[in-house]
Amino acid sequence: MTGNLYRGQAGLPFSSTLRVYEPLEAFPEEQRQAIREAGARAASRAAVENAELLASLGRITRSGGDPFPTGRTDLVRVTTAPAPVAGSDSEPSADGAGAEPVLLYCPSQLVLRAGLAANALMEGIHGPLAELLIPEEQRDKHQERIDQVKARDGSTRVHTRASTWGIPFSWFSLFMESDHKDVVESGGRIVTVRVWATITEALERARYAVANLALAAPDLDMLDDLAQLTEWLEMFHVDSMVELDYGAVADKVYPDESPMDIRLGIECLAEGDMTGAAAAYRRLASRWIPIRQLARAS
Repeated sequence: MTGNLYRGQAGLPFSSTLRVYEPLEAFPEEQRQAIREAGARAASRAAVENAELLASLGRITRSGGDPFPTGRTDLVRVTTAPAPVAGSDSEPSADGAGAEPVLLYCPSQLVLRAGLAANALMEGIHGPLAELLIPEEQRDKHQERIDQVKARDGSTRVHTRASTWGIPFSWFSLFMESDHKDVVESGGRIVTVRVWATITEALERARYAVANLALAAPDLDMLDDLAQLTEWLEMFHVDSMVELDYGAVADKVYPDESPMDIRLGIECLAEGDMTGAAAAYRRLASRWIPIRQLARAS
């Protein structure tokens, strides 16, 4: 895979993702070998992104009217846990030999995610149109695939959340401007930006935001989003990592100060500083509303 497809997503919606990477021991024992092997097959991160995009384009253009993934193969993204701090149980040995890096895994789980996306589409305002685009026969067939996955894997945590035409403001509350970032560039433009935080840090920040918004702005829609986000993160292993992948929208907004604006806005609300909170929101709106308006552009 050359990477040209991944770099040239012209005409496709901007898609951003929030992913949780877990250590292998967090998965059921019967899944570990398959996850390890799938992760080892990934030649590079760009190759994984290319393969996922190519597969999605193939599904919507194949004959038969079935847009759902079959589940015969599943992509797995892999990253390395941050180095242990000095004095921890995983500290390098006295003879100077460093500890082995700990790999973390994020399975794509396309069968489950496609089912959730289809259900959300059916329940939304475009439900009648969705019924025409996705025939009932194909939905029933995919439900059988979902049932098979659940029967095989048991209670399954969905490791990925996706958003098109912009990033939910609640996601930014999990990160700070000092967190590690990977800026991926090609051909003079930014392909994506990925921001990382440990799940412990992400949960601490989310709970802080929930506590302050519950007191200062209980009617804010973002409070419900944050509460759901917190419950989702609490499902994962304590040694997990959280990744915000901007996707192609990064080229439109980076360098991006949204995590700082969210943090400052919440702090201002907690202190009763409505002027400061409004200023933070204006900065966010000026950055992201034009992106969201692209969803309705012709």
